[in-house]
Amino acid sequence: MNKENIVKELNAYLKGEFMAIHSYEHYIQNISNPNVKKALQKIQQEHKQHAAKTAERIQNLGGKPVEDNGFMLSIMEGMKKLKGIPNHTEDILKDAIRGQEMGINKTEEIVRGDLDEESLQIVIANLNEDRMHIDELNNLVGE
Repeated sequence: MNKENIVKELNAYLKGEFMAIHSYEHYIQNISNPNVKKALQKIQQEHKQHAAKTAERIQNLGGKPVEDNGFMLSIMEGMKKLKGIPNHTEDILKDAIRGQEMGINKTEEIVRGDLDEESLQIVIANLNEDRMHIDELNNLVGE
């Protein structure tokens, strides 16, 4: 398996993690419910841990991890800001759920067949945590 391709795929995944971190920052800034804010902060921290593990793996493969979410994802983030960040708790949670689902789907596309076993295990563990995030967010809807 080509290390350059693995690094490329992991960097694409890492950009998505940065997008998640930024999205959760916006949600946290716009939420007033302290229980929901704490849950969002926990999820954001877990995305930061995903990013750190992924960056470390990229370095261990001899690659250079990206440092942000990239041009196209920045444009998508900007479009989201223009539309406006939801400001009601339920709307924020639903937006976060949609984002998690999109992230999972995109990650599954990115990693399909192009990762070595160690890298794949890191991403799978992160995906499993992301699926738990969706359950946590769904439990908060209507709180």
